[in-house]
Amino acid sequence: MKEIERKYLVSDDSFIAQAVSSQRIAQGYLTMRRVTARVRIYGDKGYITFKGKSKDGGLSRFEFEREIPIRCAEILLSRCSGTVEKIRHLVPYEGYTWEVDQFTGCNCGLVVAEVEMQSTTENPPLPEWIWREVTADYHYRNSYLVQRPYTEWFDK
Repeated sequence: MKEIERKYLVSDDSFIAQAVSSQRIAQGYLTMRRVTARVRIYGDKGYITFKGKSKDGGLSRFEFEREIPIRCAEILLSRCSGTVEKIRHLVPYEGYTWEVDQFTGCNCGLVVAEVEMQSTTENPPLPEWIWREVTADYHYRNSYLVQRPYTEWFDK
């Protein structure tokens, strides 16, 4: 499967009033080499995901994800050297569903919105709370944030 998405920083919290659901997420990384292996607890479910490297500036990449028993996800997550924690808000906007992540813990203050597309040429309409695109900036990838949290490098 191929994942095609754009990633943006968010300017304010007005998106919260438009959210149709919100769930806590905790995720960690088992490996981050040629293929990234991630384990995630999303609400009351567990997932394991494998993602390939991007060849087009972060816009698309291979992704394989499967639900696993929550207990297995908890065990795998406990084996990770660090985790990223966030609240994910699902926000519909003009035919697209935006995933807006409010990071907590050592990434507190960071709010990132992602939108998935069917092709790399799509230009989804941007909600008023979108600030700037960071799709190609590795600093905003969860796999980077688990190693070097936002609060360590962001200059306020």
